[in-house]
Amino acid sequence: MTLNSNQPVGIFDSGAGGLTVAAAVRNLLPEEQIIYFGDTAHLPYGDKSVETVRRYSLKIADFLLSKNCKVILIACNTASAAAYEAIVEHVNGKVSVINVIDPATELVAQNPKAKHIGVIGTKGTIGSGMYPKKINELAPEKQVVSLATPLLVPMIEEGFIFDDISNAVVKKYLESAELKGIDSLILGCTHYPIIKNQIRKYYDFETLIIDSSQVVAQKLKAVLSQESLLSSKKIGEHQFYVSDYSSYFKKLAEMFFEEDIDLQKVTL
Repeated sequence: MTLNSNQPVGIFDSGAGGLTVAAAVRNLLPEEQIIYFGDTAHLPYGDKSVETVRRYSLKIADFLLSKNCKVILIACNTASAAAYEAIVEHVNGKVSVINVIDPATELVAQNPKAKHIGVIGTKGTIGSGMYPKKINELAPEKQVVSLATPLLVPMIEEGFIFDDISNAVVKKYLESAELKGIDSLILGCTHYPIIKNQIRKYYDFETLIIDSSQVVAQKLKAVLSQESLLSSKKIGEHQFYVSDYSSYFKKLAEMFFEEDIDLQKVTL
C-alpha cells in the first residue's frame, strides 16, 4: 500500500471529545482533509473493559483504513491506553498510528514548572496508570497523582456546560484530596478541553492546565512531515461519521469547524 499526501487524516474518539483534537489539526494543518469517527453508540469508553475498548477501536481502525486514510490519530485517552499497541500491530505498518497520551506526557516531563502534576480522566485511562508511568520514565523526579472523573464525559455529551450542574460536578472532583497541592493538571480526556475554562476558573487561573489537543496536532504535523505526507492542497471536504446519531455531536462539530456538516451514521 503506497501512501500519498492527498489521502485524508483519520481521527476517532468515543464521541465528541476528539473534536477538540480534530479542530486543532484543522487549525494547524488547514490543507488536510479529516475523516472523523465518533463511536457515540458505545460511549463512554471509560467504564468499558480493556478488551471491549480494543475491539471497538480495531473496527474503527479498519473503517478509517477503508476510507483510505494515510494516518490514524486516536483522539481518545482511554483508547490510547487500551488499544494503541493493538492498533499498531493490526495495521502492520500500512499507516502510522498516533495516540494522545505520549505527546502530553513528553510535554509535561520537559516543563520545569510542572513538579507536582495531577491527572484527571476516565476510569479506564486512570486505571491504566499510563500517565504516571510514562511521565516518570522521562522525569522520575516529578510527583504525579491521578483521579478518575467518570461523570465528566456523559455530562459534556449531554450538553451540561457552563451551568450550575457542571460547576458543581467540576468543583466536587477538583476539591478531592488527591489533587491537593498540584501545580499542573493534565486533562487526560479529549472531552475535557470543552470545559477547560471552568477548570481554570476553579484554580483562579493560577494552575497550569495541560490540554493535549495542540501538542497532538503538532505531533501529527511532525509525523506527516517526516513521512513526506503533508498535503499541499485540500482535496475533499471533512467527513464526520458516528455509530449513533447525536444532535449534540452535530452542533458541537459545527461550532468547532464553523461550517455546516453532513453527519453520517455508520454501523461497524
